[in-house]
Amino acid sequence: MVTNKKFERIAIYSSIESEKVKQISEHIEEVILSLGLQTYLPDSSTSFKSDLKKKTYSDKYLIKNVDLVIAIGGDGTLLSSARKFGSKNIPILGVNLGSLGFLTDIAPQQLTTSLTSILKGDYYLEERFFLEAKVNKTKSINLALNEVVIHSREVAQLIEYELFIDGVFVYRQKADGIIVNTPTGSTGYSLSGNGPIIHPSVKAITLLPMFAHSLNTRPLLVDDTSEILLKIGNKGKASLSLDSHNYLRLKAGDSIKIVKAKSNLFLVHQHDHDFFSACRNKLGWSLGVPNQ
Repeated sequence: MVTNKKFERIAIYSSIESEKVKQISEHIEEVILSLGLQTYLPDSSTSFKSDLKKKTYSDKYLIKNVDLVIAIGGDGTLLSSARKFGSKNIPILGVNLGSLGFLTDIAPQQLTTSLTSILKGDYYLEERFFLEAKVNKTKSINLALNEVVIHSREVAQLIEYELFIDGVFVYRQKADGIIVNTPTGSTGYSLSGNGPIIHPSVKAITLLPMFAHSLNTRPLLVDDTSEILLKIGNKGKASLSLDSHNYLRLKAGDSIKIVKAKSNLFLVHQHDHDFFSACRNKLGWSLGVPNQ
């Protein structure tokens, strides 16, 4: 969706504490202030806690008052900012520190030019969806942008689980666990498990068993409106992981319901952003780009 809305109140966030992040955040702050816009620093951003001269704000305050969050780091930082702020309908712009990041667009070398262009309204918003996981009948909601993973707590330890989709029994399986991921998460943990790469525009959820005790196990793609139910068997211990961040212990007989969340994430991109270009550059897909 193309938009010309200009951002006015911008939070700068990072989950990484390093001198490089501080330098980049100061650079970003200079660009923002030079355009007559306001900057905010979150309490939850570890990068600014040691700097007593800078005023910081609570996440609750920022959710009500900012209209853009700039996340400095890799995909881990963007995932963190997405859960905190993106799930509250605040657009997220990622600045990549040079690691393997599919969600963070802007390289530090192009920071001034790219950021100025975006803040002047030259950008578009890309919509991504979260997964929501609930254990048994608890009211607490757990969000994940990349994946929900159920896995055994021990190394080389199988667990048994049953899978239901929209109330229909699919299979009972013994495996190290199972990865349930969004298209956004298809270039994350799922990729390491030889899962399929899914274009962000595809409305699907992937189910990928981990080291299943079977010769016929394959990844399964279902519609993003599907209700996925996983029941832990009577033997073994298991854990629930969300974006490799939040962890919940599971016990025998627990049921985990996973659905598409009501809230969505809006990523800010420059108009020349290209998913396949990112795949070529970050995954070494191609020997080169043909002449047009």
